[in-house]
Amino acid sequence: MANLLDIKRRIRSVKNTQQLTKAMKMISAVKLRRSQEHILATRPYAVELAKVTAKLAQGARAAALDAEPEVLDAGEGGPEAAGVHPLLEVRPENRVLLVVVSGDRGLAGSFNASVLRLAQKETSRWETVELLLLGKKGADFYGRRSIPIRKAFRDLFTRVTYEQAKAIAEDIAAAYSAGEYDAVYVIYNQFKSIASQELTEERLLPIPVAEAEGAAGGEHGEDAEREVGTDYLYEPSPDAILARILPRYVTFQVYRALLESQAAEHAARMTAMDSATSNAGEMIEKLTLNYNRARQAAITTELIEVVSGANALEG
Repeated sequence: MANLLDIKRRIRSVKNTQQLTKAMKMISAVKLRRSQEHILATRPYAVELAKVTAKLAQGARAAALDAEPEVLDAGEGGPEAAGVHPLLEVRPENRVLLVVVSGDRGLAGSFNASVLRLAQKETSRWETVELLLLGKKGADFYGRRSIPIRKAFRDLFTRVTYEQAKAIAEDIAAAYSAGEYDAVYVIYNQFKSIASQELTEERLLPIPVAEAEGAAGGEHGEDAEREVGTDYLYEPSPDAILARILPRYVTFQVYRALLESQAAEHAARMTAMDSATSNAGEMIEKLTLNYNRARQAAITTELIEVVSGANALEG
């Protein structure tokens, strides 16, 4: 009888867990739908911003290359003297800022583990590495380790806003322009579909012109490339526009990474909770089968005892 009670308790416990995982799956599905809507809403802006940024950056670098010999002959070296915006300046990558985008909560399969594993691997690539941690899981993980942390942001993904991304991007751009870092890389999970999240590492700074040309991606990539070859009339001037566009481009890249990671986290959690719900169902079936077998064995034992007792009385 004790064995039957134990099995019943286990069945009840697994059923409670199954209800919880099913509810979490439904919540993640709703949040994923909202995140997908945000990503689709930002896509047209991403396409146009990539076109303009690619054209301006391409022109600025071409002009800098033409002017560089004259500037060096005059003894006035440096990217600003050559007309290169600080966010376009390419330097040897000795000091690197690694932006790690993780989640705020667990129960999402390998979502957080894959990001942190890649980050651990990449920290050995450069001579000096500092971390900018976006998400509670990354902050908790590296809080117990000796790698220098520039800043850690927790509870970002309760509600991702452009203002949050702007504050983070302005801090990154200011540090890079001041020469604190030679490059900035970002690691995050890119949302592909409900069943697929692609672990991605991108160079955020210096702004890569070739990547800006194709940043729109997909069916808009060819349009962006054709747009780069088109000439424009600028007012007030290309340099003035570039000074406004490049920080905004960095901000939007950070914002896009946050949105992608948020959608990928919801998709990963939805998949994990769906798998957990199915596993709980299978476990309930097995436990129910074991319970019925144990109950049948107990009933059979009782019947044998009754028959044996009756035969003993008759004898």
